[in-house]
Amino acid sequence: MIPIQEDSTIGKTFFRAAQVHASRAFLAVPANPLRAYHPEGFEISYGESIDVVRELMDVYARGGYGLGHRIGLLLENRPEHLLHKLAMNALGVCCVPLNPDHRARELAYVVEHARLDAVLVVEALQSQLTAALVESCVQPAVVLFERFGAGMPRAAQPAVSTTPVPDTPASVLYTSGTTGRPKGCLLSHRYELSVGAWYATRDGLCTFEEGRERLYNPLPLFHVNASVYSFYCLILTGNCQVQTDRFQTSRFWTEVRESRATVLHYLGVMVPMLLGQPPASQDRAHRVRFAIGAGVEPQLHALFEARFGFPLVEIWGMTEMVRALVDNQSPRQVGTRAFGRAQPGVEVRVVDDADSDAPDGTEGEMVLRHSATTPRQDFFSGYLDDEAATESAWRGGWFHTGDIVTRAVDGMLHFVDRRKNIIRRSGENIAAAEVEALLQTHPAVEQVAVLAVPDEIREEEVLACVVLRPGAARDRAAIARTLFDFCHAGMAYYKAPGWLWITDRIPTTATQKIQKHQIFAQGIDPRTQAGMIDLRELKKRSTSAR
Repeated sequence: MIPIQEDSTIGKTFFRAAQVHASRAFLAVPANPLRAYHPEGFEISYGESIDVVRELMDVYARGGYGLGHRIGLLLENRPEHLLHKLAMNALGVCCVPLNPDHRARELAYVVEHARLDAVLVVEALQSQLTAALVESCVQPAVVLFERFGAGMPRAAQPAVSTTPVPDTPASVLYTSGTTGRPKGCLLSHRYELSVGAWYATRDGLCTFEEGRERLYNPLPLFHVNASVYSFYCLILTGNCQVQTDRFQTSRFWTEVRESRATVLHYLGVMVPMLLGQPPASQDRAHRVRFAIGAGVEPQLHALFEARFGFPLVEIWGMTEMVRALVDNQSPRQVGTRAFGRAQPGVEVRVVDDADSDAPDGTEGEMVLRHSATTPRQDFFSGYLDDEAATESAWRGGWFHTGDIVTRAVDGMLHFVDRRKNIIRRSGENIAAAEVEALLQTHPAVEQVAVLAVPDEIREEEVLACVVLRPGAARDRAAIARTLFDFCHAGMAYYKAPGWLWITDRIPTTATQKIQKHQIFAQGIDPRTQAGMIDLRELKKRSTSAR
């Protein structure tokens, strides 16, 4: 593995790795005749990438870009995104990936908040960017990706230098904003390289063999998973990132097989979609040794592994700290939401609302630090222009993740839910994820989101928003009763939905994370929504029957 030293930066590390592994595959894109770019597929070696990155650096440098500048990339999931990021970082430019699925208002917010100096955009998304800039007070230079070779407009302000140091910002990545305005996470060169080194050295079930792995990543490049976590791991180990445009159930296994993938990245939402495909003789006709991801529903974990023949290794990470904890040692705790134990360099506590240690087996918020002497080492540098939010997250010298977990006596951590997804009903804490996991197993349910709604007597009540599968019965009252009975039979009575709403669509991010705050308009009481079904009387009857 390419060693990380105190003075390592992304540019230095990349060029060293590319020289060592010159003949090996670096980036690949599976063939797809329906894709707008590289329909025939794409592959570039480490050696070839040296020349490409240096050419890109020359264009940026001639425009006067370097340390102190931020440039947005609106390039979809093209492999060129990663090559441009390397070129920018090598000069000290900070890369700000932009979400191609954002509407004008959302895109304008990021452009303005990050104070972008320039945006590189593919022609297909130019009108989208133009509409966003109408709403933005910041007006960056706009450069078409297809004409990049002609040069960059001169930077409005000169670069501080073109020689970054380890603490130079390499990226600003925006959180998904599931509870409000996204925050920009500042990630330094040191952070991104330490993430790659961490992933590359987890061993156990997730051992990376130098120069022999091809990691298929269907996740977007504007998030930390594909653009940092897997990318730098693969650079440091001389391996290849197979970057597709997005997850597609119908093409997934074809691309996995044709790309000769040995490692996969997944999100929990992908698992039921893949299991929902008819069993096929080629279900195990692949080279995959393991998959890394988070959020597989416990009821589906073993089922998936038995059918497709490789382990789904659950991890925990977030943009602010993605040196992920991982359940990578045998015997794993399949189907329990286990995601690993504290490690040297990632110390963990589970705390109550007063930040006191919660007893083992008790739910509490997970808080983290590197160590007592260097608590913030290898974490993100902070939230862009929001020191108050940064310090609040770090109160007491521990980073507060907002995730509710339990810790077993052997130190194994188990995910429960995000703090904001805990429903407080009559003194009982209900994890929305637990109700969602059960409902997701019902054959009539395509997608589900569970959230809290006010209740005048019990403080909060459980609301389940459900998208039905095609062909499911459409009698809303009947299906509501069916789903209530299903929940009531499978969990404590108080966890069953008191309200149920059947909808055609639940809003999600590009990574398929449900946007609960967008399901109902701001300021609207969901209970007043047309079509809302009140199940509280059924719940009351079930209580009295006990």
